Amino acid sequence: MTNMSELEVITNHINGRISSLRHMLDLVVVGMTVSKIPHNSIKKLGEELHAIVGLLQQFEKSVMRQNEQLQRLQEFERSSRNDLEALQHIKENIPMHMPRRKSPTTGNDPMTGQNGPAKLVQQENARKTSKNHIKEIEFITTSEFETIPQYMKGRMTYEQLNVAVRSINKALTGKYKILHQPVKTLSNNMRKLYQRFKEEETKDTKGHFFVVEADIREFAQLKMDKRFQGILGMLRHCQRLRELRGGGVTRYVMV
Repeated sequence: MTNMSELEVITNHINGRISSLRHMLDLVVVGMTVSKIPHNSIKKLGEELHAIVGLLQQFEKSVMRQNEQLQRLQEFERSSRNDLEALQHIKENIPMHMPRRKSPTTGNDPMTGQNGPAKLVQQENARKTSKNHIKEIEFITTSEFETIPQYMKGRMTYEQLNVAVRSINKALTGKYKILHQPVKTLSNNMRKLYQRFKEEETKDTKGHFFVVEADIREFAQLKMDKRFQGILGMLRHCQRLRELRGGGVTRYVMV
């Protein structure tokens, strides 16, 4: 039985007892004075009154329980509304980028140990995918952004800096997708780019991913202005890349 049905039952019962008591009084006092009312009738009336008082007390307790439950429901409603507003705020402010967290591995892990079968599978998969793997710049975290000196940031916002990171990654992907393809499958324009990429490589860039300004203009359509130079300075500060100069070309090497 729910609290609401309990109240309804008690209310109906009290009303019924009061109605019965009223009828008894009407029957007893018809044509009689108070002194002539039989003792048994007075006793019966007293019992009925006592029962009604007990029912009223039970009714009061039930009302108190309902008030407590109402307060809990109101608190739950406020909490749910706050949670909903927080979720809506998160939904409307999902960042365009999510920094990746590196998962540390140890040699003591039986699944990744030097002699474990999982390690052999991992090495085999690495040999298959390393040739086509392209290293990209990891997005700047908010804590890293706060460490950048204000004179370097200027008016640059956290979001704007990571948009630039995405553009540089686009240039990296475009460049190395061409380098990973067989030369005979490339178009004439792609072969010219391929040849330039190879000419810009040095012994210092061997085994490293890098781009030059021409790559950024080709694949990301970014302006090589003072603002972009400031972005590169901030990325160097956050140890995302380093510069290698030579042959009149500046190479931005991924760290």
